[in-house]
Amino acid sequence: MAEENPEVAAVDEDDILPEYDLTGGARGKYAARYAEGTNLVRLDPDVAKVFPDSASVNDALRALVKIVERKADAA
Repeated sequence: MAEENPEVAAVDEDDILPEYDLTGGARGKYAARYAEGTNLVRLDPDVAKVFPDSASVNDALRALVKIVERKADAA
């Protein structure tokens, strides 16, 4: 059986590499913002080419919602 690399074992154990310096960090700095409900969506590359920014994505989705609502009302 091969010998285990102690550096790899330490990474698996601690989950943070020694070169990461977190001394200036603030625990929970963005927790409140996260709790408010950030909703990020990753677009596939072919879709992202069509939408230059988040406003254009939102406009397209709002238009789609209106279409779906009209079809639901008509049914």
